Amino acid sequence: MTYTLGLIGSGMIGGVLARLAVDAGLDVVLSNSRGPETLDGLVAELGPRARAATPAEAAQSGDFVVATIPLSAYDRLPSTALVGKTVIDTMNYYPGRDGHITVLDNGELTSSALVQRHLSGSRVVKACNNLFFLSLLTAVRPAGAADRSALPIAGDDAGAKADVTELLDRIGYDVVDIGTLADSWRSEPGMPVYVLPYFPAQPPFAASPAELRRWFADNPGPGVPAAEVKALVAGAVRVPIADRLPT
Repeated sequence: MTYTLGLIGSGMIGGVLARLAVDAGLDVVLSNSRGPETLDGLVAELGPRARAATPAEAAQSGDFVVATIPLSAYDRLPSTALVGKTVIDTMNYYPGRDGHITVLDNGELTSSALVQRHLSGSRVVKACNNLFFLSLLTAVRPAGAADRSALPIAGDDAGAKADVTELLDRIGYDVVDIGTLADSWRSEPGMPVYVLPYFPAQPPFAASPAELRRWFADNPGPGVPAAEVKALVAGAVRVPIADRLPT
C-alpha cells in the first residue's frame, strides 16, 4: 500500500524524512511557512512522488503528518486540518531559540504534551527528535540488519504508536516504545539517548556543510540497537530544562 506523508516544515529533519519516505515508496506533500513555491528545488530533487502545498493542505493530504517546525510556532499548526490524524512530533524545546515557556520550564508538561493540548483532535507521537538530521539520513538499515538503529517513540494512543512503528520500520529503523507523552522527556535534549549515541565519533562541525555531509556518509557508525536505547532511556534523570541542555 502507498501511504502519503504530509510534512509541516521541510527543513533539516523534514527534508531528510521526505527523502527517506520517497526512497521507501511513499508519496510526500511538503510545506513550510514561506509558501509552496519556495520548495520547488526540493520537490524536483525528490521526483514525481513529491509535491509542495500549504501546511493545511499537507495536513489534509497525509495519512501521517510530521510536525517539524521550531517549537515556538507549535500553536500555528493547523489544528482543524489535523483532526483525526496521527501527528509525528519531531520538535524540541530550546528556550534560547523558542523563548521561555513556563509549563515546560517548570516541568508541568513535556513539549509533546503541549503540542497534544493544541492538537486535541489528533494523535501525537513523539519520534525522530533525538537524532542530528544527518545521522537520521545515514543510519537507515534494512530490517534485520545487525547494525540497525532503534529510535524511541512516545505517545498516548497505542494505535498511533503502532502506525508510527510501521512507518519507521519501512524507512529503516527499529523502535523502542518509551511510554506516554508525559514520559517523552526521556528523549528530549540533554538526555542520554539524545543525539550523541548515534555519532561514531565527534563530527567536524566546523567543516563546510558539504564536508560535514561527506563525513556522515563516510562514517555511518555501528548502529544503536533497541537494547542500548532501552538502557539509555532507563538511565535518564529528569532535571530542569535549563540544567540539561547541551552546550
